[in-house]
Parts: sequence; structure tokens; C-alpha cells
Amino acid sequence: MATARSILQVVESFQKSRTLFARTIAELALKPQNVEILHNAGVLVLLRPLLLDCIPQIQQLAALGLSRLANYSEELAEVFVTEKILQQVLFPLRDINRHNKKAAANVLRAVAKHTAPLAQAVVESGALEPLVHCLEEFDPSVKEAGASTLANIARHNARLAQAVADARAIGFLILCVQEPEIALRTAAGTALSEIAKHTPELSQVVIEAGATPHLAALLTHNDFRVKRVGCLALSQLARHVEDQAEAVVEQEIFPKMFGCLKDQDPQLRRNGATLIREVVKHSAALAQLVVGAGGLSVLIENISDTFGNERLPGIMAVGYIGAFDEMLSSSVIASGGVAAMVCALVQEHEDHIKSASAWALGQIGKHGPVHALAVAEAGALPHLVATFLSKTSSEDLQSKCKKALKNLSDRLSHLPALDSLLQGPMLPEGILKYVLGSLAKVLAADSDARAKFVTSGGFEKLQNLAAEPGTELRECIDLINSVYPVEIVHYYSPGYSEVLLKKLTGAKPAIPVG
Repeated sequence: MATARSILQVVESFQKSRTLFARTIAELALKPQNVEILHNAGVLVLLRPLLLDCIPQIQQLAALGLSRLANYSEELAEVFVTEKILQQVLFPLRDINRHNKKAAANVLRAVAKHTAPLAQAVVESGALEPLVHCLEEFDPSVKEAGASTLANIARHNARLAQAVADARAIGFLILCVQEPEIALRTAAGTALSEIAKHTPELSQVVIEAGATPHLAALLTHNDFRVKRVGCLALSQLARHVEDQAEAVVEQEIFPKMFGCLKDQDPQLRRNGATLIREVVKHSAALAQLVVGAGGLSVLIENISDTFGNERLPGIMAVGYIGAFDEMLSSSVIASGGVAAMVCALVQEHEDHIKSASAWALGQIGKHGPVHALAVAEAGALPHLVATFLSKTSSEDLQSKCKKALKNLSDRLSHLPALDSLLQGPMLPEGILKYVLGSLAKVLAADSDARAKFVTSGGFEKLQNLAAEPGTELRECIDLINSVYPVEIVHYYSPGYSEVLLKKLTGAKPAIPVG
């Protein structure tokens, strides 16, 4: 007959076995090469009942293993939906045990991060309310787990972000941003950023909830991770409409955030440039505010010192500033912005960064002859032409280069620059007509320029262009020819030497009078 001690030993042995199993699975799930084997062995179904175990430690180990497995791939995360594991996760999430809550929230975070349908499945399981309650917990790690999960849900689309907002999470997230723990502040700031990024309406909800001053306060924090999130969240608030950008600027973020662009952390530098870009793109007034605070020189230094995708937001910010009016474009030129753009166009290997550089050069030079000349003197024209004609350039890059060349050639009044475009590699008619149109204006007004155009070989190149009668290109050529004597036009026309030879051979010799 079994004694009480022997019975308890059996129960204790079973408990130890469950603990060992859950812990071992959690450890094995750390290594990617083990995940598929564990999945094929059916461990997800075996771990599921352990979420409801009477021993909290076993619940937590089971949740830890499940979160690591769900984090591995979208396919594994989908099993959590089909096998109805999400419903089981909600039980420890609603538990009074804070460790259980944290472990369960991490499972949901791992599932929700992959796709919008998976995040929607988490929402439909009823997880939002207990996740928001996690933000009210005393333990910062529970709050962090809840905030991170809400961020992963909100990031996918506006509908999911609206569901998080409707669950009254924003107010608690703002409180979490003010907590001293770095991990919690970054998680809450990220969640607010993910909510605000989708639509102006969601951004306005975050602003009206009072998030802006607390997010702006993150910019002066000592830790680069907190600054990184502050820049990102404010850029998402500023991106949609001018009024919201002004609400961000009203927090006096300039010039105190310019130091972010000089930080050692690459992501912080990029987020800082992104924040400036999202502000200046809306209006000349906001662009002038950044320039007046000294932001232009900081941006150009950032472009000059960085490479790759880190360079992109700074390039676009300078392009937006230079696009608004002559005065702002002149400020970009005076600050050395054109040279920085040309360097980026030449040095970068990614087409989308080259495209941004070409676009920015066109925006800076489009205002008038002085601005176009500054771009030309920086050596931009041959690089724009070469990039446009390159067979390896993407369609978007070619389009940006073509637009920039049109803007510049249409404004140029500097003969050497226009002549170099004409005598360089053959341009398509769509660009060439702008070059010839500007040449016609310059040559009609300046006799010295007409002579230099002939001696440089440009006039001869003009006569050799194949242009059909009635086309814009033919009209431009005829307009230029009209300011020269007919004899000069004939002399440089193709085949004219043969015409002269025929006249010479066909002429009768003069009969001497005697």
C-alpha cells in the first residue's frame, strides 16, 4: 500500500519532469538549427497545456519557449493561431503573477511582429485589454513587455494602430515615457511612434493626448537609445501635415536636437536627420526656421560624413530646403550643399540614394541662372549625364537625372556649361531642346559668346544634329542659326565641302584676254 510520502514523490517527480522539459525546450529554442526539429517533434502542442500549469515557474518557462519559437518565423507563429495557443496565452496574461504576465506578453509580441494578419489574430483573441493593463503594473519589465507588444501590433497598418488607440493605450504609454527606466521609455516611445506614423488622424490623437512635450524631452536624455526613439517618434508626428509639424517645432527642439546628427550612434544620426526632413518638407517657413537655427550646416556635415542609407534623410532634407525659393536655395549653395550632393551622386552605389542626390541638385538649381550655374560649377552636369545614360541605372534614377538636367539646362545662361552639355555624350531630344533653348538666348544677346561657340566646336556639333523638320529640336537649331551669317551656317553644315568641290570642278576656266 502506497504511503503519503511515496505519493508525494510521484507528484514531485512529475513536477520536476515538467520543469526540466519546459526549461530544456526554452534553451534549445535559442539555437535556430533546433527550431525546425522542435516544431516537427510537436513541442508547441506539448508546451500549450503547461501555460496553465499550477506551478508559476513552469508557466513562465513554457511561455519563454513558446516566445522563442514564435519569434523564429512567420510559419511557426501561424501555428499559434491554428492550434489556438493564443487563447491559452491569455490566461497567464491576466494572472496576478507579474512574471507570468511578462512571459505571456512576450509570446504575443513574438507572434504579432511578423505580419498584419497575425497581429490581427492577437487583437481578435482579446489580448488588447490585458496588454493595456500591463502598462499599469508596478513592475517596469511588465510595462515594457506590454508596450513592446502594443508597438508590434500597431506597426502594421492604420486599422491595428486604431485598435490600440481605441483600447486607451496612448495615455498609459505617455506615462511610461516619463518613467526612469531606459528600456521602458524606449518601448513606450516606439509604441507611440508606431501609432502615429499611419495617418494624420492617429498622429493628432497622440498629439492631443499630450505626448509631444514628453517625447521632446527624450532628445536631451543622456542615453542614445532614448534619443533615438525621441527623434523617431517626433518625426512620425511631424510627417503628415504642416500643423502637426508646427506642434512638434513648438517644443523648441531646434537647435538642441542638432547634436543628435553628430552622435557616434549611426541610427541616432539617421533618426535626427529624418526628424529635420519631416519638418522642413512642409513649408518655406519651417525650412527657414531650421536654417536660421543653424540646421543647414549640420545637415551638410552629416551628409559629408556618412554613407549609404544613413545619408539619405539628410540629402532629402537639404533638397526640400533648396526647393522652396531662391533665398533658401542660395543658403544651401553658400553652405556647400551642392558639393555634398555631387559627392553623394558619385560615391554612392545604391540607386535610390543617387536618385535623391540627383533630385536635390535639380531642386537647388531650378530657381534661376545663378543657382543653375552654382550647380554646374560644382561639376554636377557630367555626372548627371553619365548616370542618366548608364545602362545600369534604374528607371527612377534615370527619371530623376533627366528632370534635374531639364531644370538646370533651362535656367543656365553660362555658355561653357551649356556648350559642355551639347558637346558631351548625346542627350535625348527631351533634354537637348532645353539646352539649345538656353543657348539660343545666350547667343542672341552676346556677340563674344557667338564667336566662342564657333571656335569651341559647339556650332559644328549643332549642325551635325539630326533633327526632323517641324520638331522642337529643329526649331531651336534654326533659331540659333538665325543669329549667325548664312556663310558660317553653310560652312559648318554637313556636306558643304562636297558642294564647294562640285562647284569648283564644274566651273569653266577663265579665257585669257590677249
